[in-house]
This record gives sequence, C-alpha cells and structure tokens, in this order.
Amino acid sequence: MTTKPDASAAARPFWKEPMVWLVWGLPLASVVAGIWLVVTAVRAGGADPVIDDVQRVSQIQTTDLGPDERAAQRKLSAILQVRPDHVELTAVTGEFGRESSLVLVLTHPTEAAQDLRLPLARTPTGWTAPAEIDTRHDWNLQLTPANNAWRIRGRLQKDTQASRLAPSLGGG
Repeated sequence: MTTKPDASAAARPFWKEPMVWLVWGLPLASVVAGIWLVVTAVRAGGADPVIDDVQRVSQIQTTDLGPDERAAQRKLSAILQVRPDHVELTAVTGEFGRESSLVLVLTHPTEAAQDLRLPLARTPTGWTAPAEIDTRHDWNLQLTPANNAWRIRGRLQKDTQASRLAPSLGGG
C-alpha cells in the first residue's frame, strides 16, 4: 500500500519551515549581533583612562613623572567644590602662583567622550569655571597650570560635591 504525499505540506511557503530558520536565521542573527557589537565598541570611544602622554615601546608604557615630582616638591594641594552651575578651586597648601592660569581636567572613568577640560579663571579666593558636573558617577581629576609644569590629582566620588587634589608622588 502506497501513501500519498500530504498536499498541504508540499504547498507550505519556505518561511514556515523550521529548518529554514535554523539554516539561515541563526547565522543571520549572529552577523547582525556582531555588527551591532562593533558599532557599540567604536562609538564608546577610547577605553584608556590614562590622560597623560604615554609612550608605548615594545610591551612597556612610559610616561613623564616630572610634573608629579614638582608638585610634591612644592607641597601643592587644593580643594575642588562642585556647585550647581560652576566649580570652585581653593588652594590649601603650597604656592600656586596667583597670576597663573589653571586647567582642570575631569575624566570620566569609562567614556572618554564625556571628559571635560575647564580653564579656570582667577577669583579673590581661588579659581572658578562655569560647568554643570554630573555627580551620578565618579570623576578622575587633574589640575595643571597652562604650561604643564606640575600636576595634582584627585577623584570626585559619586554623589559628592568636593574633592581633595594632591600630588600623586611623595605621599602628598
């Protein structure tokens, strides 16, 4: 006894066949996911949290620690306060040079596109710059004069409005 082929199965369109989805659908989904991953990685910017000029030779990274050493010799430290529409910097120890113009760099810990570079203007009590700082995450801070002769660093913790900046070297 012979059986007749099912007429409804022969007339089914190809997209209703489960094997078509396995053969074509899964690889296509993988390609789309791969492209999405590459686009996301490229848009995220650099992942290198170091803002210093770094020389990469062979497998070694080197940077100039002279500005950190000069800040430690001068015993520089300062307090940064974040206000709703500006930041204020007050010198605590050391001689900053009252006429010098300072630059504050706020580095986002993971997204370089959000980094801020603020030139600070001199005030009678310190320095200030207009800025609205998002304190919902941490910030790495670096303060230098315009000529980069020295630098002090700090970290503004999440949900805080003040941070101490001090030399990275010399136990400051």
